[in-house]
Amino acid sequence: MASASAAAAAAEWEAAERKVLVARKPCFGLPTACPTSLPVLLYLRLAQVPFDIHVDTSFPDADHIPYVEFGDCVAFNNEKGGVIEYLKGEKIVDLNSKLTSVSPSDVLSTKAMVSTWLADALQYELWVVDDGSITHDIYFSDLAWPIGKILHWKKTRDVKHLLGITKLNAAEKEEEIYQKASAAYEALSLRLGDQIFLFDNSPTDVDALLLGHALFVLNALPDTSVLRGTLQKHENLVNFVEHHKVQLLEDSSSSGLGSSPSPSSSSTPRKRASAGQSYKPKPKAKKERTEEEKKFRQRAKYFLATQLVAVLVFLSLMGGVDSSELDDDDGMDYED
Repeated sequence: MASASAAAAAAEWEAAERKVLVARKPCFGLPTACPTSLPVLLYLRLAQVPFDIHVDTSFPDADHIPYVEFGDCVAFNNEKGGVIEYLKGEKIVDLNSKLTSVSPSDVLSTKAMVSTWLADALQYELWVVDDGSITHDIYFSDLAWPIGKILHWKKTRDVKHLLGITKLNAAEKEEEIYQKASAAYEALSLRLGDQIFLFDNSPTDVDALLLGHALFVLNALPDTSVLRGTLQKHENLVNFVEHHKVQLLEDSSSSGLGSSPSPSSSSTPRKRASAGQSYKPKPKAKKERTEEEKKFRQRAKYFLATQLVAVLVFLSLMGGVDSSELDDDDGMDYED
């Protein structure tokens, strides 16, 4: 059953004239300023896959973004390990399959450093250290101020909980996070050397993850960022990023490997597959439009309702606490 589904998805991929990457909006000179969306975009360009970029601005806290649509198939960020893992697992686009002389364990251990230590450090700087201006530009600038404020506050709490940060251990956790990031950059710099890619001078998913991380750090984080300063100590990593930025973001746009982001795209997937199902037959056109219209209206009503509830909750909070208490939450906060 799984092999049949994979074969159907692979056939759909080949048959699709154009693939669509739905991502967060562009910012900071990047085609998408989302740290999760950017590696997927780079992976597709490293694989030389032609695709369009559609922008989602309506659901800033949705965890299914980014996702890729091709024919009747959809690969979501919150299913099957994410978009890149889905494309690899279904044998649709697997850059790692080209490696011949590298141990899979070496690839996995290197990938783990990027997806854990570096990802944690970036989350920490975005949601704990930063004053909220960067995340506002990426996620919340299209929302009403009270809603954006509440969503940012909620995400900050979630990140602190994920990283295990409390008032009592904030300083120790910060030191630990930056030490791990520094060790990761050092190991990646040694691994890269003077090569174009990390392994066998051939692109892999680890290159896409590292490039997405480093491009965001160098272009979105301020000069005062500890993480940015640590990365800039490694000249070969910076050169690696600048080289591929030209090849994948500047030259690729003009060659048609990824069109400019479309701001008018709907935030609702046009062909959403159910959980665990990556392929389904295409229904008749008339019936499909009717179902999609109903889904869109239902999600629109839900979104408006959640906005109203968020405003009411925020107003009730503001009535009982001052603004400083929004930043100091139940023993989970970070003290300057």
